[in-house]
Amino acid sequence: MGNRTLAIIKPDAVQNQYTEAICERIEKADFIILASKMIHMSKAETESFYAIHQGKPFYDELTTFMSSGKCMVLALEKENAVDSWRKIIGATNPAEALEGTIRKDFATSLGKNAVHGSDSDKNAEKEIAFFFLQSELRVNK
Repeated sequence: MGNRTLAIIKPDAVQNQYTEAICERIEKADFIILASKMIHMSKAETESFYAIHQGKPFYDELTTFMSSGKCMVLALEKENAVDSWRKIIGATNPAEALEGTIRKDFATSLGKNAVHGSDSDKNAEKEIAFFFLQSELRVNK
């Protein structure tokens, strides 16, 4: 299993001022934050990032939402990072997320679900590279 994953604190959570609380949960779960930055993606950038979902019914809504405001992107490190992060964030639909997960506590709907998490080690590598140069990533030794 890989040791890195990408997390995005989405526009709804940033706007609702949940960024600090979500970052505290990341650190409490023993993730190392290799890099982070606040960004505002253009529609074209979100379409490129979410190209894997092109043609799906939620694609336009997703890319419009993700380009609607600031996001915080984070490269995280921990053993089994993808699986660990996905457990902490909870189900995509906050109504189905377990108590104590980020989406249960901070998301408002299926479309505005507070955070993104890579779904595989392969995608984590691609997603981190989409937002961060190798030189921006903290080397953890």
